[in-house]
Amino acid sequence: MLIVVALGGNALLRRGESISAETQRSNVRRAAASLAGLVGAGHRIVVTHGNGPQVGLLALQAAAQSPDEAYPLDILGAETEGMIGYLIEQELENALPNGPKVATLLTQVEVDANDPAFRNPTKPVGPVYEQDEAQRLAAARGWIVALDGDKYRRVVPSPPPLRIPDVDVIQLLLDSNVIVICAGGGGIPVVRRGDGSLVGVQAVIDKDRTAGVLALEIGADALLLLTDVDAVYSDWGTPHQEAIRRTTPESIRKKEFAAGSMAPKVEAASTFAELTGGIAGIGRLDQSLAILDGSAGTQIVRAMGGSQQYGTAPPPS
Repeated sequence: MLIVVALGGNALLRRGESISAETQRSNVRRAAASLAGLVGAGHRIVVTHGNGPQVGLLALQAAAQSPDEAYPLDILGAETEGMIGYLIEQELENALPNGPKVATLLTQVEVDANDPAFRNPTKPVGPVYEQDEAQRLAAARGWIVALDGDKYRRVVPSPPPLRIPDVDVIQLLLDSNVIVICAGGGGIPVVRRGDGSLVGVQAVIDKDRTAGVLALEIGADALLLLTDVDAVYSDWGTPHQEAIRRTTPESIRKKEFAAGSMAPKVEAASTFAELTGGIAGIGRLDQSLAILDGSAGTQIVRAMGGSQQYGTAPPPS
């Protein structure tokens, strides 16, 4: 089975953790163990990942420079894609010493220059702040900030991905039995100019939406969106919250989810399942095989017998 696996930024760098290189390497090592389990079970994988905390930190550092020296978000996205890809590549090679070759590909992802997302930033990046600090930084640096849980974070434009210009290169690597790490952080956001050339733009594309486009373009059999929560929940954050274990795109789209976090995961998973009939799963990083077989996490499938399932999943066999 060919599986696109998207590693959430918060799974690679947990809320409140130091953003040091060693912390990130330690978390990536755990991620690599999960990915190695999929390969050991006979699956072929393509890996993508988030970069919200990392690109936000680089943007924060860039803000200390003069305006003409600060790097734009597309350049920062490329930097984080290389940095995180390197860590995943190395730890995955260490976890699979006799396994397939691994390669990281800096990946451009095309968006629409006229997308309304550029006028309505929603993508959280960078560290979390208390309200007073967030408001001070917003005023000083021209940021837009928004609630993320019980804290505040900077938000930036996040237009949906249209296509992956580099998909032919990804396919060449897959045909050579290479595990490809690509489209990290949603990919490097680019728009197409009138003459057909590409140029970077100030945005951070949601990595789950890009993972969905990637899965469609390479003909994947499954899409796994791995994060730091064990499943998708209805009525999240209320006394009535309940895990959704197996559902259909039509059913889950009737529910509301947080715009900057779970909503794009649900939409990407639903679209993939709807268009391909394949398995789309959402859940914890360390439960990838269990999510795939339906014994953990949330599965979204095009059709299923019986009614939507809530509650606790049976333990993995």
